[in-house]
Order: sequence, then C-alpha cells, then structure tokens
Amino acid sequence: MSALAPVPQTIDGLFRARVAQSPDARAYSDRGPNGWRHFTWTEAARTVARVRAGLLKSGVQPGDRIGVCAYNSPEWIFCDIAALSLGLTVVPLFFNDRPENTAYCLRDAGVQIVFVDRPVAPEILASGVRGIVALKEVAGVVSLAHWMPEDGDETPPGHDAATLATIVYTSGTTGRPKGVMLTHANITSNVAALLDAIPEVAARDHTFLSFLPLSHMLERTVGGYTAMAIGAHTVFSRGISELAADLRAARPTVLVSVPKVFERSYARMKEEAAASPVRARALGWAQALGYAAYEGRARGLKRIAAGFADLLVARAVRRKLGGRLSYVFMGGAAVSPALLKAFTGLGLRFVQGYGLTETSPVITCNRLADHDLESVGRPLAGLALAFPEGEVCVKGASVMAGYWRNPEATAQVIDGEGYFHTGDLGHLRDGRLYLTGRAKDVIVLSNGEKVAPGDVEQAILEDPVFEQAIVVGEGRGALALVAVSPLADLEDLQARANARLHAFPGYTRIRYVLRVAGPWTVENGLLTPTMKVRRQEVEARYREAIEDLYAQPAHH
Repeated sequence: MSALAPVPQTIDGLFRARVAQSPDARAYSDRGPNGWRHFTWTEAARTVARVRAGLLKSGVQPGDRIGVCAYNSPEWIFCDIAALSLGLTVVPLFFNDRPENTAYCLRDAGVQIVFVDRPVAPEILASGVRGIVALKEVAGVVSLAHWMPEDGDETPPGHDAATLATIVYTSGTTGRPKGVMLTHANITSNVAALLDAIPEVAARDHTFLSFLPLSHMLERTVGGYTAMAIGAHTVFSRGISELAADLRAARPTVLVSVPKVFERSYARMKEEAAASPVRARALGWAQALGYAAYEGRARGLKRIAAGFADLLVARAVRRKLGGRLSYVFMGGAAVSPALLKAFTGLGLRFVQGYGLTETSPVITCNRLADHDLESVGRPLAGLALAFPEGEVCVKGASVMAGYWRNPEATAQVIDGEGYFHTGDLGHLRDGRLYLTGRAKDVIVLSNGEKVAPGDVEQAILEDPVFEQAIVVGEGRGALALVAVSPLADLEDLQARANARLHAFPGYTRIRYVLRVAGPWTVENGLLTPTMKVRRQEVEARYREAIEDLYAQPAHH
C-alpha cells in the first residue's frame, strides 16, 4: 500500500485515514494457544470504537493518563488508538519491568486506568490506579472483552496535533526514570520524515514482525505507526524465545530490531562455521561476493559467482529469517559495521539509524541508495544538528515537549535555542553522522588518556567467546574487562580481548579480566528493556571484586 500523503498530524487521524484507504486489507495478526487471529483494518476500527466507548463509560477526561503494561498484541494497539482518539495520554510500560519500577511510573504519571496482560503485583495495586483491565483472561481482573461495551463509540476527536500523546519513561542506566512527553505532532512528524527518507519502503506491500516492546519508541514509531501509515500487515511475535519460529511462520518483509538479535545470530553462525573449514570458506565466499554485488563491484564471472553464492549459501541464512526479509530497521544501540557487512553480503538490507526516546525517536538514518556502514546516516528532514564541544544536539519537530513534571531536568537537556543535548559524541562528514561515544561514559584513566568504552566493548564482543562485557577503569592506571564467558582461562580471555583491540591506541589494552556469572538480563536489573547494559549497575554489583582485581599485579 502507498503511504498517506501527507501524513495526518494526529496518530488517531493516521489510523482513521488508513482504515478509509484499506478497509478490507489485513492489519494485525497474532498466534495464541487457540491458533492464529487476524484483523482487517475495519475489524480493528470496530474494536477501537468499543474500547473508546469503555473509556468514556469509565469517566475519563481529555488529558487523563492511561497505562498499557502488556506484551505486544493487537489489543495493545487498539487500546492505544482508542485512548489517543479521546485526547488521553498513553503511558506505555515495559511488561517485564520490576513491579516497583512500574508502580513508580504509574504514580508519577497519575495513571487512571491501566491495561495489563498478566497477574497484577501488589505494588501496582497500591499505586493509586482506579481501574485495571486485562487484555486477556487474568484471574481476579476484569477482561477487556467484558469491560468494553458491545457497541462502539463514534465520538469525534476533541484534540489537535499539539495534544500530549504519550509519556514514555526512559529506562535509563541509572536512577529513577524520567517521563518523556511527546505530542501527536512530535510522533507523526517523525513518521512523515522517515517515509520521506526511505520512500522505497512505501512502494510495495509489507509484512512487519513486531517483537521489540511497544513501550519503546523505536518499535512504536517505526514498527507501529509507520507500518500503519503504509498499510502494512503487522504480525506480533510470541516473544524473544519464539522469535526464530515466528520469523519462519510470519515470513516478514520488514523487521525492526536492535543489534543484539543479529549479534547473537552472527556469533552462532561463526561458531558453526568454525566447526567445518569447508563451511567457513563457503560462508566467507558468499559474504564477500554478496557484498561486492551490493556495492556494484561484481562484474562478469564475479557477478555469476555471486549469484551461485547466493543460491547455495545466502538463501539458507535468509530462510531462517523467513525467506522474504527485505529491510531491517536497526537502532537502539551501536552496531558493528563488520556485522552489517556480513549480513548485507548475505542479502539483507539494513536501514541503521540513530535516535532517542526524546526525539520520537529517529534523528538520522541511512538511505537505501546512500549508505555508509560506518555511519548512522543523514538527518531526517526538518531536523537541525549542532555539535557544541562534540556533543550531538538536535532541534526540530520531533523533539520532546519536555520531561513530565520535571522542568529542572528539561532545562538541563534543552538549551535556550531549543536544541536537545543527546549526551552522545559525534560529527558530520559529507552530511552523514558518525558517532564516537557517550559524553558521560568516557573513561578517564589516571594518566589523563580518555577511552570511549562503547567502541572498545563493541570490538571485543565481535569474538563470540564473550557473551557480555563492559570495560572499567575510571581514575585507574589501566582498563579492566568484566565479562560473561564460557571460557574460564583468564589469560586466554585477556589475549582474545586484546587481539580485537589491535587497531586501538596502546592505552586501551585490557590489563585485568573479571569473569562473572551470567547472563545479564532485564530481570536481574543489569539490562535495560532494549537490552543495553546498565553499566553502573554492573559496576556496583561487582564493585568489591573489581577493587580486589586492581589490588593484584596487572597482566601484560
């Protein structure tokens, strides 16, 4: 389906326009214990109207906050659109967060009604919400099917593009989360600018597979509202543990992902290849020829060889991803160019980009016909970038209205000229943005040398023996590596880590290694919901062991 032109300025307006344009096309699907469920856009609109009627019956008023704390599903979207159409503010909550964090967000936002999909923790019951509705059957909680009236409500919307659409609590790496306020215009302007940057995606029918949490703006804007704008069919995955099976079943053409998913796949691929010299050579051959073809360097016999390599090797890899995957929107964290090059050589096409919750979220992205794997792409239309002291700052329509009830925090990140200070370091070259690290994460060694830990960690993690890792060393004489690995030999781990750092300055060498039990997960508080390592949480958990480590002589 073609994208709407222009994109409506409210999110529920975007939904209504899509229903009008594609009433009988398939909109959403998911698979539960009783098999597949499918909804056309018209059927989705009927359920949205019923949820809206239920909200009106509950007595909510424009501006009230409604929470959604559930795994991705059609009902998640229906409740979101119904609330937005009434001028309510949606507060999305990570379904697997710790109950005390969820309760804090509910209290801070003053949420009136929260939609859930699992038993409710005591902390949530005590958070002050006056209504809890279950999207599916949950003991002791009224279900959505019984809560919403049989007849829908067609009340016209009483809000505009400047209305607050959502308060999204940043997962953060330390401290209490802050509520990011995004208006309808913030989000729809981001959708419109993204489609302007990659019009090819709107030129054909697509199936999206949704597995990143809708509580995160990358999935919500790109996997939710952008899919809606182009009339794509969205299939909801059953969870990360079922992702491989769901990819084969849904056969998506578009995937919104974070690097961790492909890093794991890349590590498994290299391990399998390492077990067979023939397989390793075939994989390397296919990747090299495929990438040469992608760059237009395959001519004559080389082009024919690239076709055979694709047929014999690359297609088998793509079949594990459903066999139809055309585009992967990659964001949420830094991604290794080597990983992108490897999968690009196997026939995938990545649109890697950069953004934050505070920017709705996309700031830059690579265009399909204008790509540099070392870069996170060119700024979207309508956004201006500045680089005071090397920090990436952005101004434009998708920049947040501020932090919820926290003007002090807002003033710390939005300056007098309206630029949002991202905390990331970078620069523009030939119109493309290149990130170089985090302003606040830079490690300053005792000799004054500065290390961007993200770059060092990304290089080390290219060795599959390292499952998870961070480097530490603030104020110390040398760097230490804290790692989760099946390999027990610390000297071997140190050697392998430093082998990945051969291109870095000498002061980046790893002198100490602390091997710890894993994995680091969202549940144990060491990962954010988007699978970023909570660096300070990891350091705090192993502080004594790190201190003991530095008390020992360094390994050289």
